Amino acid sequence: MRKLFAKPKNGLHGNLAVPGDKSISHRGIMFGSISEGKTILHHFLTADDCLSTLAAFKQLGVPIKRDGDEVEIRGVGLNGLSGTFEPLEMGNSGTTTRLIMGLLAGQRFNSILVGDASLSKRPMKRVSEPLSLMGADISVNDGHLPVVIHGTQLHGVDYQLKVASAQVKSSLILAALQADKPSTFVEKLPTRNHTEKMLNAFGADIETESDNLTIHVQPKPKLHGLELTIPGDMSSAAFFMVAGTLVPNSEVRLNNVGINDTRTGLLRILEKMGGNVELENRQDNGEPTADLVVKSANLKPIQIGAKDIPDVIDELPLVALLAARANGHSKITGASELRVKETDRIAAVSNEFKKLGIDISELPDGFDINGSDSWKPQTNTLDSHGDHRIGMTDAIAALLVDQPMNLNNPDIVSISYPEFFDDLQKLL
Repeated sequence: MRKLFAKPKNGLHGNLAVPGDKSISHRGIMFGSISEGKTILHHFLTADDCLSTLAAFKQLGVPIKRDGDEVEIRGVGLNGLSGTFEPLEMGNSGTTTRLIMGLLAGQRFNSILVGDASLSKRPMKRVSEPLSLMGADISVNDGHLPVVIHGTQLHGVDYQLKVASAQVKSSLILAALQADKPSTFVEKLPTRNHTEKMLNAFGADIETESDNLTIHVQPKPKLHGLELTIPGDMSSAAFFMVAGTLVPNSEVRLNNVGINDTRTGLLRILEKMGGNVELENRQDNGEPTADLVVKSANLKPIQIGAKDIPDVIDELPLVALLAARANGHSKITGASELRVKETDRIAAVSNEFKKLGIDISELPDGFDINGSDSWKPQTNTLDSHGDHRIGMTDAIAALLVDQPMNLNNPDIVSISYPEFFDDLQKLL
């Protein structure tokens, strides 16, 4: 149990460089490993999930050295991975698991993927079923881990994705790189495009049409290593954007944050709600970045539907927190994907917010929230539900009540942001 910070008298102030982007850190290890030559990653996220990816590719025979947040990868090429008799340990990382399924499906060896109790409850058929249409031979245990992959020759396909998921799309793209002919994938809604952008930087031939939904993948590219500085993670910066917005008398600067269009849903939501966020020092070295300057603001309620969800999927607990502080009625729908995250995030957010005295109702695919700036907590103990993003959302919510709060299972934040509590302390 950890005692959380109580409401600060003078607001939050200071500069932070948030950790490297989680999505890009995962992909940097994977794409560097299947390239030829050396890849160097600067500002790599040293959180548990990304370290699971790093360990898995070392186990697959890739020489990788890490010194703090700098990683050097000696790539083995698309066909150079080595099989292992030991299962590959995925830890808690859904990204590692789902992306590696597409990659290993086209290799010349068999693999077994295992993970922790939380990951073992998450759905894997959403990946294995479309991969099977490409000829993949994958056994999933009642739709979950452990997953057994029998590497085989894959075939190009034209496929319409059934779920709006960057992980599923990325898995299919990695399979398509190894197929016998080109593939075309059509998304339901645009999702994060880091896989397409980064693979093209490594030398792949992936074209996205102007609809931002149709993706053409040419097989058998010659990928080459590169040097990459990973921008700050928007999903980590989001906690301090929301804290700076909601805690009165605050001004917070978040340096060098990635502002890829597919990741800035929270910025757009804050703008609609009347938030005060300025973007300064914009740069673009493959992935666009900016410094975010956040000041306190009084917010208006908001209505969010399915089309808004993919760009803000990881930040939805924080969007619910913004709505809980905005005076009036907000509604979030189209977010049933939250039910199958590290925990059922719809149930977990509703449970924790009710403890704080927030008027929130759980919907099948979201939340109904009557916002107010005066909450009356029912307890002094919150719970992370074994989910890093719920734990960090609880910590930001605790800054908005007068009494000190405690948090059960706080160490889970190390999944994505090991320095979270230290960084929050700096702003206090």
